[in-house]
Amino acid sequence: MVYLIDASVFVFKAWYSIPADMTDPGRNPVNALYGFSRFLGDFLEDVQPRHVAVAFDGNRSQGGCVRTAIYPQYKANREPAPPELKLQFARCRAVARALGLADCADAAFEADDLIAALAARARAAGHRVTILSRDKDLAQVLQPGDVLWDYPSGRRIGYEDVPGVFGVRAEQIADFLALTGDAVDNIRGVRGIGPKTAAALLGHFAGIAEIYDNLEAVGRLKIRAAPALPGRLRSHRADVDVALQLTRVRYDAPVFDHPDALLRRCPDLEGLDGLYDVAGFGEALRRQARRLAAVT
Repeated sequence: MVYLIDASVFVFKAWYSIPADMTDPGRNPVNALYGFSRFLGDFLEDVQPRHVAVAFDGNRSQGGCVRTAIYPQYKANREPAPPELKLQFARCRAVARALGLADCADAAFEADDLIAALAARARAAGHRVTILSRDKDLAQVLQPGDVLWDYPSGRRIGYEDVPGVFGVRAEQIADFLALTGDAVDNIRGVRGIGPKTAAALLGHFAGIAEIYDNLEAVGRLKIRAAPALPGRLRSHRADVDVALQLTRVRYDAPVFDHPDALLRRCPDLEGLDGLYDVAGFGEALRRQARRLAAVT
């Protein structure tokens, strides 16, 4: 099994759940750093995985990503991360590396793309994949035998579970989001098509291409407002085409060529001590790191 960690989910969880008055000696917040470090340590102790990678979103200040090149307003509705959190992201990545984990980021691609590309390489080498995240977008990466795991809550969604959880198959997640739109990412969908209607359409057709090839049949379906759907779909065709390019994960992101690059290394205890000294952390994380080193 190869474990792929969506770092941002767990960094943000710690940022919002641990008080910001946890600071280092320089009075910089370290709440996200502490929570993320604790999460990684607990996961490694609990699971004792052999193959792990931690995917971070790249630094967008270095240039636009592949999706903003397609649609400049992609995620434009989001407030930028505050400087205090940006600093912690860099320190979180350093901790992941010092714990002996492969880490990756790319300015042009998002963490979801890195995870998708890593998953493809892992499967090609005969591994199954577990993705640690709570992001529904990543359900589209799942194949039989794979799992989407929200580690803190313990909720596991296998490939076969996706229809019961999201209403569509894993392969249809990107199509579903392109039809409904995604307000979080500022992606337009089809006005008047919500989750229930999108799921109903994808219950009859394999994906967006097949829906547009059969618009007359769409109007005859026994679903709510079916006669109006062909017109809505026609008028929003350009939006849907763009949205699908945004909602689909990319498999061409630059990542490690072989899963052996994801083999866990022994934690760098000296390096971790230095990172934890700068952060002003006490003994709990250091003891955990020593336990990890003893069994790696």
